[in-house]
Amino acid sequence: MADTTTASESLSNEAAAERLEALASELRQEDGGIQVEVGNKSVSLAPSGDIDYDIEVAEREPMLGSKHESVTIELEWTTDE
Repeated sequence: MADTTTASESLSNEAAAERLEALASELRQEDGGIQVEVGNKSVSLAPSGDIDYDIEVAEREPMLGSKHESVTIELEWTTDE
């Protein structure tokens, strides 16, 4: 079974940094479980062992319109369950 929880919103630089710091703080915990805030929901996850870390940066400068930049970070692991 696969469950996906998603949320999108516009944040200030500071608020986005706070969200990333909160996730980093959860990953540093040694109790084996993390809480990830997704919109108005909290999702419990159980990373174990090594985490696969992928990062992608995209820069798009169309002929018309504004330049767009994005950073996509993916963390993936297997669980002991």
